[in-house]
Amino acid sequence: ERFELVKLRYNEFINKGVLIQDKTPKFYVYRQTKGSKVYTGLIGGASVSDYENDIIKKHEATLTSREQMFTDYLDVVGYNAEPVLLSYTSTDDIKKIIAKITIERPEYEFTTTDQVKHELWLTDEKEVKLIEDYFKAVPSIYIADGHHRSSSSALLSKSRVSKIPDSNKDFFLAYLIDEDDLTIFEFNRLVKNLNGLTKEEFLDKISSFFTISKIENAQKPTENHTMTVCIEGDWYLFRFKEEIIDYSNPVKSLDAELLTNIILTPILGIKDLKTDKSIEFISGVEPIEEMEDAIVKKKFQIGFVLFPATMDQVKEVADHNLIMPPKSTWVEPKLRSGLTIYNIND
Repeated sequence: ERFELVKLRYNEFINKGVLIQDKTPKFYVYRQTKGSKVYTGLIGGASVSDYENDIIKKHEATLTSREQMFTDYLDVVGYNAEPVLLSYTSTDDIKKIIAKITIERPEYEFTTTDQVKHELWLTDEKEVKLIEDYFKAVPSIYIADGHHRSSSSALLSKSRVSKIPDSNKDFFLAYLIDEDDLTIFEFNRLVKNLNGLTKEEFLDKISSFFTISKIENAQKPTENHTMTVCIEGDWYLFRFKEEIIDYSNPVKSLDAELLTNIILTPILGIKDLKTDKSIEFISGVEPIEEMEDAIVKKKFQIGFVLFPATMDQVKEVADHNLIMPPKSTWVEPKLRSGLTIYNIND
């Protein structure tokens, strides 16, 4: 019933002319400016076939219940309004055509209440053909954010029978951006208690895995395989010892996975990061002083600040058909729903 109400309002917007369908197929060049960071890429339709054939690569596990919920939503409302964030290795041709299009004034330009600026350029028929041709030279595309949305679109495509080749159901709304332009933040961990250990006992238990040094103030780690840790208000720098890192495995060598396997599960007793109530996650967008404040106020006893995973690490995991640990990355840009809408039923 809730999805039907969404569909009803969508149709009202179309009937009132709030939403207008472009007369010809287009890509949209979309630029988002957030503070000093500028993100520019292409909004278009990504192929379900490419998703299923692993040309569009995944690095995250999906939950069946969420997949089904999103599939039902898409089926009822009949449109896709939130793009999946896809990254690609850029080519000079793609860079040049985006630069050429964005020389002109954007067709749409506005700033939202969160002080993020949005600009949208329309492409003509010739530019559409060139962009399609240029992407044929890109061997793989990676999901940066939106695994449930893309998998739900694939499920919907399978569930619908169509006699039209390449019908709208066989694509999903996507924002494609040069991987060098993405920003990947870490997901930090806050744990409510030390599982019955004193601070000294905890440090002693982990001393064989890390080089540990005390630091004066809250700060983020500056290199891979290090993390800063706040215990009861005191800050430490933990450096993973080389001999415990399995560089042959793209997942086991990730700091988030090492932290889980060395500390969170065996020492702090956290068996499942997705369901355990004693752990919370804070994206690296938030200042670490908030973590420190939560510990000082005794809501948590310990906090772990990780070094962000790189795009190369994410790609290596995806290329090996492996899965990143839960809450490994916070990727920007975060896209605004409804800026462009893809009609699944056409």
